[in-house]
Amino acid sequence: MAAHPVDEKLPALKMATSGLQHVAAMYAGVVAPPLIVGAAVGLSGKDLTFLTGACLFTAGLATFLQTLGFWKIGARLPFVNGVTFAGVAPMTAIVASAKDKSDALPMIYGAVIVAGLLGFVAAPFFSKAVRFFPPVVTGSVITLIGVSLLPVAFGWAQGPNPAAHDYGSTANLTLAGITLLIVLLLRRFTRGFVKQIAVLLGLIIGTLIAIPFGATDFSPVAHSAVVGFPTPFHFGAPTFHIAAILSMCVVMVVSMTESTADMLALGEIVERPADERTIAAGLRADTLGSALSPLFNGFMCSAFAQNIGLVAMTRIRSRFVVAVGGGFLVLMGLCPMAASLIAVVPRPVLGGAGVVLFGSVAASGIQTLVRAGLEKDNNVLIVAVSLAVGIVPITVPDFYHAFPETAKIVLDSGISTGCVTAVVLNLLFNHIGKGQEAEDVTHPMEPGQELTAAH
Repeated sequence: MAAHPVDEKLPALKMATSGLQHVAAMYAGVVAPPLIVGAAVGLSGKDLTFLTGACLFTAGLATFLQTLGFWKIGARLPFVNGVTFAGVAPMTAIVASAKDKSDALPMIYGAVIVAGLLGFVAAPFFSKAVRFFPPVVTGSVITLIGVSLLPVAFGWAQGPNPAAHDYGSTANLTLAGITLLIVLLLRRFTRGFVKQIAVLLGLIIGTLIAIPFGATDFSPVAHSAVVGFPTPFHFGAPTFHIAAILSMCVVMVVSMTESTADMLALGEIVERPADERTIAAGLRADTLGSALSPLFNGFMCSAFAQNIGLVAMTRIRSRFVVAVGGGFLVLMGLCPMAASLIAVVPRPVLGGAGVVLFGSVAASGIQTLVRAGLEKDNNVLIVAVSLAVGIVPITVPDFYHAFPETAKIVLDSGISTGCVTAVVLNLLFNHIGKGQEAEDVTHPMEPGQELTAAH
């Protein structure tokens, strides 16, 4: 009996090239969170390179857990795992709340460990509670993730240092615009593998264009070792703070929701539908990978949705291909010189690519909302209020300035507040007193219609 395509082992060369393609598709997404958080902490170029390598290494380990699995851990589907975008805004809020920036990363690591362990215990129960996270909730949250991260891309586009004289200069913004244009042209006029790695190619070409202008610094590569290992607790032993833990637990719920949706989608694509047992095993892999990640200085891990699109496009469904990609991630994490290459990329170039990267996350959320039944008034209200609450910290950063610092860690994260709002409103409108069916959306009246109705 022939093996299912998911369990098929391909020839070595095809396995390697296909695995590299998965790495290329998600590489920019894996290195963006450590760059954002590392910049917020104020890490040196050397430490930023170390943090990036650690996130690549832990992404590889989490991918092994998900694709190969053991016991009741791992969906055993072609999933690539890496640092989740959902944690970026709460982590930067934790950094902002820390009196001493050197204490921020240990606070984050402690919170991620606790959230990961709690998520591991909750995985089988969460797989049963999927009905409380319909598209109207997940779509709102994913949209907020993208919208919350776009200001980061705009900040990158202006330059690395807000105090510098050239911050926001015409040269920096032009460099960001050129990078964005390159990515768009590659996506429009190329096909296959080149199209899939358009963001990565945009970063490379943008960096080369920046060299004559003196905007590229190669010193991180020059001072990096060829071989290295992410020393456990390099930035200090984890510390545990209630507010930070609560914030990352909210992120864990968001991450588990996204992973569940991804497993359901991927199961359909590879023709091995994800049942309750598969979802529970997949969530165990996500949460265990997240709990172990801080040991090697990484962050919370989750499935990468863009790789699902790659599986659908190439029709290569083998989980072992993705496992090989995880192997490449581990090797890159063990080679600081490879990890340091991303530190060479000028911030304006990252900003131009970030517009596409983060905007695509928001667009993915909007795609989910399209399936959310927005012809119902109840769902429109859930989306409207959730997005409004989630956008508050983005548009008015000091909105919660009168609240205690511990509360602000959660409140200053639009993703956290938006997620909680969406879940609560979904319970209120779609579960409690469900006997009352939602009415269709009332469309704007034509001129004079209101008077006619009044008569």
